[in-house]
Amino acid sequence: MKIVVAVKQVPDTETKVTIRPDGRSVDESSITWIVNPYDEFAVEEALKIKEARGEGEVVVVTVGPARAATALRTCLAMGADRGVHLSDPAFENSDSLGLATILAAAIKPIGADLVFAGQYAVGTDNRQVGVMLAELLEMPHVSVVTKLELTAGGLSAHREIEGGHEIVESPLPCVITAQKGLNEPRYASLKGIMAAKKKPIEEKDAAALGLDKGQVGEAGAKVKISRLEMPPPKQPGRIFKDDVEMAVREVVRLLHEEAKVI
Repeated sequence: MKIVVAVKQVPDTETKVTIRPDGRSVDESSITWIVNPYDEFAVEEALKIKEARGEGEVVVVTVGPARAATALRTCLAMGADRGVHLSDPAFENSDSLGLATILAAAIKPIGADLVFAGQYAVGTDNRQVGVMLAELLEMPHVSVVTKLELTAGGLSAHREIEGGHEIVESPLPCVITAQKGLNEPRYASLKGIMAAKKKPIEEKDAAALGLDKGQVGEAGAKVKISRLEMPPPKQPGRIFKDDVEMAVREVVRLLHEEAKVI
């Protein structure tokens, strides 16, 4: 079985983000980069399937500048077999559809039986690339999966939905986006880290993927960022020391006149 996992390098969730003077981009000079946490669930599930079957190949694919190769090395140290790094200046500022287009162009020739991705990338939180990728690959997909079982006819995927639990059956090939709870990602061992240095990472640009540069990057983006702003400072809380009836009346007044939510 051939399994492909789309991964993304994202800022560490504890990194303090600052906006550049242009107001349209983030200052990357002080950012610590990590593998997107939801993509780690995807990588772990791919490795578990390969190990349970005793055969197969796990390929990790990412789009990004030179630094993104370290995300691939992290996944290789976990146990993935090889990496594909999709890097080209033309890919910069791609929107969700552009990223899905780039990934699809790289994944189609691999002939994957299963394609995994995280449910979303922290930082952008769009939840779009995985499902767009499935459409471009012309594969069925199941999103936000918390449990996965391979069956004789394909797979059975469990999802937590509002007010209930859903089980979806699908044939292979299929695209799965991983939700928290699917598994517990492993830590890379020292042996795995050393082995990762020898595992291959193939680099491909737009020409190698057969992509028109007008399809991707800022040139092909359907969604463009006009301005980034930090959220306003959180207002301090208020403590009401009056009796309960007076306090309730004051809270209602503030919600109506100041917060304007009622």
